[in-house]
Amino acid sequence: MSRRSARLSLIFSALGHGYMHLFAAFYFVIVLALEADWGLPYHELVELWTLGALLIGLVAVPAGWLGDRWSTTGMMIVFFLGMGLAGIVCGLVDGPTAMMLGLAAIGVFAAIYHPVGIPWVVKNATAKGKALGINGIFGAVGIAGAGIVAGTLIDLASWRAAFIVPGIVSVVTGLALLACRLLGWIEEPRVEKASEEAHGRGDMLRAFTILLVTMFMMGLVFQATQAALPKVFDLRLRDLAGEGAFGIGAIVAAVYTVGGVMQVLGGHMADRLPLKAVYLGAFLLQVPILALLAALGGVPLIVVAMVTVLLSTGALPAENMMLARYTPDRHRSLAFGVKFVLAFGAAPVAMQIVGFIQGRTGEFVWLFLFLALCAGIAALAAAILPGGLRGSAPQESVQPAE
Repeated sequence: MSRRSARLSLIFSALGHGYMHLFAAFYFVIVLALEADWGLPYHELVELWTLGALLIGLVAVPAGWLGDRWSTTGMMIVFFLGMGLAGIVCGLVDGPTAMMLGLAAIGVFAAIYHPVGIPWVVKNATAKGKALGINGIFGAVGIAGAGIVAGTLIDLASWRAAFIVPGIVSVVTGLALLACRLLGWIEEPRVEKASEEAHGRGDMLRAFTILLVTMFMMGLVFQATQAALPKVFDLRLRDLAGEGAFGIGAIVAAVYTVGGVMQVLGGHMADRLPLKAVYLGAFLLQVPILALLAALGGVPLIVVAMVTVLLSTGALPAENMMLARYTPDRHRSLAFGVKFVLAFGAAPVAMQIVGFIQGRTGEFVWLFLFLALCAGIAALAAAILPGGLRGSAPQESVQPAE
């Protein structure tokens, strides 16, 4: 694998991570403009994204399977082109049924990224933890920037531009990736040394089973926190945020931007320390942090919210590296597809829990205490993972595919 190919792969993967999260989140701002333009109630319009959100999880497994059987680079080209074209279509429709179908198409193509793009980073990178940390920053920027991008385009032009402009950018990026592949600047890697050579089948099965538990718990904590924080800030930070939605949105964006940027630290630790220690440590620290989040207000609340996002995202490089190490290369994208079915499948469960607790208590104290319990369960599971796996372990022999 040439240095140029590894660098370009990381660039396109990072861009894809940002685009995926932007496309998955910008409709929640666009819907506010649609409400006035189409004269339909908010709840009907926001529900149009339900099918797309569901497909992001469901399509992850077949997308990962295709990445294993065909080409990770080829699937990334399909991701950029398909998601961009779907966004452009959404910007051209004139009714809710067509919008629902367009959003569903966004969900189908957005589902490609995580099971294919993350293994692509693992296969191509030299310092895998660092590369995964950098890649994670772009995902956080995509989440934080979705509202800003959509809001700016709506104010400057219309809600249609908020779909079409990002769609064009995604299509152009896909064409650039296709050109790099055809010119040979990006190589298709093939790992010759299978994971079974380094780990017994028993260790691999035990590790994968345990990771299924920890990945679901991590997804539950992240999704519930992401859903609840805007309302938590609305209830506890009105003196700081002021009236209206902008102040709350700015605080949420700051929390996820800072937490996401610090994911690089998690990547450096995953490269230099035992992966189990990094992973387990993140869960153990989450327990008291989430308990604090249940009770705090003011500036300390913002700081602790940043820390919980940091711990959630900071554990991801170690988790992804362990999943890659304990999965045969021929099934790696499929394994990541299973992971992201769990991660995104936790979202509807988290939504129900958030709504249930807030609806009955008017606050989120019991939610964060429950999430602290989830982090404790994940820590117990992580404690029985096989030990001795280090991020600095000798890397697989990687050669270009013929």
